Amino acid sequence: MSMTRREFLQVLAAAAASGMVLDSRSVLAGSLPAHYYDAPPGGNVSLMHITDCHAQLKPIWFREPNVNLGIAGMSGKVPHLVGENFLKHYGIKPGTVDAHAFSYLDFQTAAKTYGKVGGFAHLKTLVDQVRASRPGSLLLDGGDTWQGSATALWTNAQDMVDACIQLGVNVMTSHWEAMHGAKRMTEVIENDFKKAGVEFVAQNIVTTDFGDQVFKPYVMKEINGVQVAIVGQAFPYTPVANPRYMVPDWSFGIRDDNMQKWVDEARAKGAKVVVVLSHNGMDVDLKLAGRVSGIDAIFGGHTHDGVYQPVPVKRPDGGTCLVTNAGSNGKFLGVMDFDVKDGKIKGWKYRLLPVFANFLAPDAKMDALIKKIRAPYESKLNEVLAISDDFLYRRGNFNGTWDQLILDAIMEVKGADAAFSPGFRWGTTILPGEAITMELLMDQTAITYPQSTLTPMKGEMIKTIMEDVCDNLFNPDPYYQQGGDMVRVGGIQYTVNPNAGMGSRISDMMLNGKAVDPNKTYKVGGWAPVAEGAQGVPVWDVVAEYLRAKKTIKGVKLNQPKIVGIPKKDPGVVL
Repeated sequence: MSMTRREFLQVLAAAAASGMVLDSRSVLAGSLPAHYYDAPPGGNVSLMHITDCHAQLKPIWFREPNVNLGIAGMSGKVPHLVGENFLKHYGIKPGTVDAHAFSYLDFQTAAKTYGKVGGFAHLKTLVDQVRASRPGSLLLDGGDTWQGSATALWTNAQDMVDACIQLGVNVMTSHWEAMHGAKRMTEVIENDFKKAGVEFVAQNIVTTDFGDQVFKPYVMKEINGVQVAIVGQAFPYTPVANPRYMVPDWSFGIRDDNMQKWVDEARAKGAKVVVVLSHNGMDVDLKLAGRVSGIDAIFGGHTHDGVYQPVPVKRPDGGTCLVTNAGSNGKFLGVMDFDVKDGKIKGWKYRLLPVFANFLAPDAKMDALIKKIRAPYESKLNEVLAISDDFLYRRGNFNGTWDQLILDAIMEVKGADAAFSPGFRWGTTILPGEAITMELLMDQTAITYPQSTLTPMKGEMIKTIMEDVCDNLFNPDPYYQQGGDMVRVGGIQYTVNPNAGMGSRISDMMLNGKAVDPNKTYKVGGWAPVAEGAQGVPVWDVVAEYLRAKKTIKGVKLNQPKIVGIPKKDPGVVL
């Protein structure tokens, strides 16, 4: 009896679920350059950096964006370079392994060649390898670590807490961690972290009543006789971009003045190297670096930018601050070496190392921990919901095929005229022909406020919401940007001018061939409401229902807006 392609893929998925996993190393032809992971130290003070792993314990596919627009003075500058423009800026040859790691170019072919990226067992191997050549080095975690997967949600982040302790994280700051609630976040820091010797720092989290520090603003560490200060900067817009009721007694913000105070205090206590562990987003960090004296480097996160080399920024005191960002999803490990002599930084060396699972043997103890974590959930994680004939990805300023699939599901299942999906930058990628499992669906939707909604909304309100989100993304002042990407829109076609003024970026809104009437009421679907007490079926149940009914996903039609008002050859966009 012959077997259809879909049936064959389902058999493979079932085999994988039962432990009969094909070793991808045996079927992939790629190879890395000799000594690719050799990273000889360039100084006596070494700091490793991970950020935005979004709870991805296993190796994944992850495609970098083809749209990352910079506004005003940020246009055409790092991190707003994509594809060939990124490669040209850093002198990376097309078709190489680094071209694959740092760009979206020829992604599907290159992914099949080099295999998946990340995975904590493989990351652990690399961390240990780097540490072996750098005695006293520290591992910094920039946050967005406890959220983004089914197991992180179902274990209330305990899986990631245990994995990070096993990985050897020394210092951490936060963003999505707070969406497990202030009580849970504090519980981990005061119990698990304290017992394991992990420091949590966040100079910008203070109480809403008297402005007292909630956590340590910084820590001092001695590395090979050199005093090093690590100042924490949590995501400044946590109670705005996410539900305020999760952290009702905490105030966030950027707090430049406080930052300067803590940097000065650390210097007065003898710090010869001062770095900031930040979850601001790259553009915000670039501005901060030029406003605060005494910071030698910012290890940044939030915007998921894989920045090949640090951006040097002149400080107010005439010194230089090196601004970095280490990508996302466990895909990269940043390694910064400072050569410190006579109390001064004489030189530095940096490398952002891609974590290729096929070329780094998994650490046995971490691998065992991951298997133990996943064991109670394996059958649920491996449920095959559908087969995707399409390439499903999320990352990009305006839309991704994964987001489009979510929008299509919400509109069909809930009977909506249009739909919104948040512009989240986390979420893994699926290659054509792969099974969409419950685990992969949860990679796109696993949050603590997952309710799906159906709201009567006038056309005028629809435009207002889109304008507000657009301003958060494209405000010319980085301090008014909240990171993330544009809200994904289903059913409505529109034109966007990122360089226009507030309230004037969105135009030509059309629904079913007709202009959106500002006075007409439409049924608008959505999910992830930030208001307390919101009701609705979890979005993953909505999408799972849609996928089970479809069985095969094919021909997802990406609803991209028409982009105007930017140069045709803007290095931050390839459509």
